[in-house]
Amino acid sequence: MISRGEGIHVYDEAGKQYIEGLSGLWSVGVGFSEPRLVEAAHKQMQALPYYHSFAHKAHEPSIRLAEKLVEMTPEGLDRVFFTSSGSEANDTVVKMVWFMNNALGRPEKKKFLARTKGYHGITVASGSLTGLPYNHMHFDLPAIPVMHLTCPHHYRFGQEDESEADFTARLLKEAEEVIEREGPETIAAFIGEPLMAAGGVMPPPEGYWPGIEALCRKHDILLVSDEVICGFGRLGSSFGCVHYGFTPDIMVTSKQLTSSYMPLAAIVFSKKVYDAIADNTARIGTFGHGFTASGHPVATAVGLENLHIIEERDLIGNAARMGARMQDGLRAYADHPLVGEVRGAGLIAGLELVADKATKRPFDPVGRVGLMAFETGHEEGLICRNVGDTLALCPPMIVTETDVDEIVARMGRILDRTAERLAREG
Repeated sequence: MISRGEGIHVYDEAGKQYIEGLSGLWSVGVGFSEPRLVEAAHKQMQALPYYHSFAHKAHEPSIRLAEKLVEMTPEGLDRVFFTSSGSEANDTVVKMVWFMNNALGRPEKKKFLARTKGYHGITVASGSLTGLPYNHMHFDLPAIPVMHLTCPHHYRFGQEDESEADFTARLLKEAEEVIEREGPETIAAFIGEPLMAAGGVMPPPEGYWPGIEALCRKHDILLVSDEVICGFGRLGSSFGCVHYGFTPDIMVTSKQLTSSYMPLAAIVFSKKVYDAIADNTARIGTFGHGFTASGHPVATAVGLENLHIIEERDLIGNAARMGARMQDGLRAYADHPLVGEVRGAGLIAGLELVADKATKRPFDPVGRVGLMAFETGHEEGLICRNVGDTLALCPPMIVTETDVDEIVARMGRILDRTAERLAREG
């Protein structure tokens, strides 16, 4: 039972302090109990605690945040639609893209390309885009036309003696073959996280994203960057698409948009997408989509103040500097007998635990050893996340050198204690 939080720490009901090494759920960028966000929420609650964005109504916080998002995001993304979560946002993307293609007289252009182990949410459409078996099993998903391509993780999915460059070439060839097999006239969009986080912290191989973008441009397929985790500096760059060198047509943001102090997500998209939707809306009389809390005034007020804090305190720069320190520190454990791979970018890292380093053989069953390490982390005062047998870290962007060094040291003790327990238990 977590009772309070302050800075990079949270405390349980017994008063024990933990470093929140995953920022809650990859999301509390500015740390816990930031007074400016508390004040922003309080001030907006007093002035206008709620209003909607239907029936030709609007309010200042949502307009100002939309303007800020257009200012911060890559050129060409200049329209914004608000929801309350990343799942709702990705559902909305599916509906927007379908609406757009119907408006353009392309009713067959409805399929999505996604990736195995990708994560895009858990509602019906976004859960279908997600490429994790347990998010599909017994939910009758996928429920929309989506094809999942090979996960772009060279360590786990590269073939024997296949270089990273050859792995990239194979994945791009696979993507083009799927496009040609299905027919580009039937494929609406490709969606992906710049760095796959919830599936196990998997950075893309070099050249992957520029190659995917080239395929999308060649075949008139929209490119959707799911920046729910990577956005607003987490990788040490403004956005994941900037970090990996590609330009999306649609960007989905959430989590660090408000540092999760309030539920909020934003879809930022191009004029091309907007114009098709707006023109069709004018023809039929309405855009039949929206939520009670779309652009909620308190959430958008908090989001705007959160983005100001990120800029004023150079938290993107801090994520780059502290991320490099964290990555270097964790890579010192690459020779640990339990560790198969240390990977990540910026302030996102993963350590994959394996039964045999030479063959990359995973533990059987997968997840048992990861859970053991996760539980040991609580004893050591470090909250991480086990994704199967990968230990994931994503600390708040306010971390200092001292904080990073302590995270690395505690992770070392977690690895040693887990190895000792495995040895005792045979």
